Amino acid sequence: MTAMEPSQIKELIEGGLPGAVVKVTDLTGTRDHFEALVVSALFEGKTRVERHQAVYRTLGDAMRGPIHALKLKALTPSEHQERR
Repeated sequence: MTAMEPSQIKELIEGGLPGAVVKVTDLTGTRDHFEALVVSALFEGKTRVERHQAVYRTLGDAMRGPIHALKLKALTPSEHQERR
């Protein structure tokens, strides 16, 4: 697997976390350093580590290859609303 587009990462996360709202940004223009905001009700009652692990699972092998770095914000809908 070579470089990825933000849209591909968004699709993987949405596929693994149904109902999630996902925004992915390429931070460097090199298609290997990304920032993702993931808002999901599935994160309710989960620790920050558990939330990140859930997102990483949706990305599978991409985390061991084309994605070199991922800055991740994993929020519940209420947490996201509070930050707006």
